[in-house]
Amino acid sequence: MLAYNPKDWFKIIFLMRKSDTASRLMPLLIFVAVYSSVIAFVEIRFLNLSEHNWLKNIPLMHSLLGFAISMLLVFRTNTAYDRWWEGRKQWGALVNNSRNLAMKMNVMLDRGDTANRDFFNKTIPLYAQVLKAHLQSDVTRLMLDDAEHPELGNLALEKHIPNQIAGLLLERANNLYKQGLITGDQYIIINAELQSFTDICGACERIKNTPIPYSYSSFIKKFIFIYVLTLPIGYVFSMGYLVIPVVTFVFYVLASLELVAEEIEDPFGNDDNDLPMQKIAENIKKHIAEILG
Repeated sequence: MLAYNPKDWFKIIFLMRKSDTASRLMPLLIFVAVYSSVIAFVEIRFLNLSEHNWLKNIPLMHSLLGFAISMLLVFRTNTAYDRWWEGRKQWGALVNNSRNLAMKMNVMLDRGDTANRDFFNKTIPLYAQVLKAHLQSDVTRLMLDDAEHPELGNLALEKHIPNQIAGLLLERANNLYKQGLITGDQYIIINAELQSFTDICGACERIKNTPIPYSYSSFIKKFIFIYVLTLPIGYVFSMGYLVIPVVTFVFYVLASLELVAEEIEDPFGNDDNDLPMQKIAENIKKHIAEILG
């Protein structure tokens, strides 16, 4: 995720990045500009407005449809941002619950119980790493060091990795209760954090696996394209060749809103504006080490 100063207007306006919509839309912007140029040239050079009065009605259509397209785009961007923000809240909950579990285990376990303390010190932050890889469908690149994590040697990479890590945490907590190292009340106290890992994973999977319906996204794109293609036909006689930059800019604004919505509706990818899951996972590992190390 890009870090920036929202008060630095000059840098935001004039600094171009690969993620900027202008660079990604450049081929379409050129097409719209060339198309508008052709329409403007044909109408100005070969058509007489007095003989084609019906052209005066096209701007009226744009006025009527302008409100509809603005409402559609507002709903589209709001829905996409809600998905992005929901993903951020889930990862914020993962940070808090990981810290809470580590602090509780730090109090409940004896200082000399290095085996169990090391287990939770390594396995709690590992859940964030495997969840990131799981959401990015990147489990093949998981790095599990058998020397440092011998208890993880039997993980099946073809199965649900976050569930296996959560199961290891729950199994170890259950063994601690059976061995009398924690009481039943303590076991109940840490159960909320243990359960929350799977709840967070399920919420993230719901966002990841439920995209905006195809028909809705397809309709907005077609609506924008047809709306823009008909703009120069109706406005040439009132704007002349000025219609070329105006129509191109209108397309840039409308298409950029749709492009931004596409990017943030899946917050678990590798785009510049996606969630910084790797950084969050590293912070979890650092904080858990400070508590249990």
